[in-house]
Amino acid sequence: MVPVIALVGRPNVGKSTLFNRLTKTRDAIVAEYAGLTRDRQYGEAKWQGRTYIVIDTGGISGDEEGIDAKMAEQSLQAIEEADAVLFMVDSRAGMTAADQLIAEHLRKRNKRSFLVANKVDTVDPDIARAEFSPLGLGDALPIAAAHGRGINAMLEDALSIFPRDDEGEEGEGETEIVAEGEEPKRVPGPSEKDGIKIAIIGRPNVGKSTLVNRMLGEERVIVYDQAGTTRDSIYIPFERDEEKYTLIDTAGVRRRGKIFEAVEKFSVVKTLQAIQDANVVIFVMDAREGVVEHDLNLLGFVLETGRALVIALNKWDGMEPGQRDYVKTELQRRLMFADFADIHFISALHGTGVGHLYKSVQAAFQSAVTRWPTSRLTRILEDAVQEHQPPLVNGRRIKLRYAHLGGANPPLIVIHGNQVEAVPKAYTRYLENTYRRVLKLVGTPIRIEYKGGENPYEGKKNSLTERQVNKKRRLMSHHKKAEKKRRDKKR
Repeated sequence: MVPVIALVGRPNVGKSTLFNRLTKTRDAIVAEYAGLTRDRQYGEAKWQGRTYIVIDTGGISGDEEGIDAKMAEQSLQAIEEADAVLFMVDSRAGMTAADQLIAEHLRKRNKRSFLVANKVDTVDPDIARAEFSPLGLGDALPIAAAHGRGINAMLEDALSIFPRDDEGEEGEGETEIVAEGEEPKRVPGPSEKDGIKIAIIGRPNVGKSTLVNRMLGEERVIVYDQAGTTRDSIYIPFERDEEKYTLIDTAGVRRRGKIFEAVEKFSVVKTLQAIQDANVVIFVMDAREGVVEHDLNLLGFVLETGRALVIALNKWDGMEPGQRDYVKTELQRRLMFADFADIHFISALHGTGVGHLYKSVQAAFQSAVTRWPTSRLTRILEDAVQEHQPPLVNGRRIKLRYAHLGGANPPLIVIHGNQVEAVPKAYTRYLENTYRRVLKLVGTPIRIEYKGGENPYEGKKNSLTERQVNKKRRLMSHHKKAEKKRRDKKR
């Protein structure tokens, strides 16, 4: 069993910094901003032959209201899940009432806890130990998470009771925590191993986190009636009907002109990275607002990255029949460029239609990763050309000879021929639609790339032998004499 270690503490004590240091990633957003982390963030880490799971949590202050209360619930849930807790305190700020509250909770839960005094780079470690000794959790372990100091000693204490990995795996991967200035290396996490990765994206407050919780069947991420509740991209592996998935809850993306906070800019970057990391994207829109301009911009980015796509119109419940008809008409008109994607009308709050999303996700994923032999793709190309030939260019017909698969997710079809640089976009769309219809592809864009045949003699000039040079000279001399005779006759 892989041990689970939760990082808990007041806001802005360095939990996310330590999380990134332990997992050797930049998955958690870090800034000088209290209350930045909200949802539980899981990551896989490895140290001296021991693999463990780290949970980053939001800060607990004891006087939470509104969305802060939801964050505190997530942190308390992480404590319940963990095998050990790293209780982080701020050496610079000293002991606070919130620290005493958390320590009391840990003692009541009888959790294996370690007091970690962070930010000792400007504080004497002995003073830090004395400062927090009244908490009753033993001597504080002094560290500087931002610089990597003291972390190996901390892990030695925290992981000492947990067994090492199998002998065959011991020593693989990273064994030491990197110090400040060194480039962290990526440790493969659960999101890189477990099934189809599904990114839930959309504008703020359209119901993405509600949909994630509904698909998981638990309150896994914070849902609150406030735009911008989700900040990090949260990766959540799970299984359904013996199929593995990883849901990625992302922050909502607003128009660039409305993004002012630096934290929100980082959130948007994380969302765009999650789109590129996903296999399938579920694009969530608010049915009551219909298709707005920024939805089209986001969809355009999804198609540029080549991700498979499923569209979900949320908050469909309670709409009048006339409103529903209008929204459906607008969808057909404005989403013609994504007409290959399945559209679902759902209510994430009540669960209506959510279960049908999985069928479309499976179909889109299979369409994106299936491979076909060259003979099959070439036969489809020949039939398409026979039915509708390419246009003439400078009096010569464009010739498309054969096709083969150049890549998957999205499918890339490479077509070889002559004058392919002159193939019009309309004919390329015709070929895309033909392949999509014949191969029965749904939910994934198709890319077509052309390659022309090269002339092996282009740019090359033959060198003449001495005999050929003399012959050419005689012919030119004969030609000049004949020309001179013709001119003399005309006079």
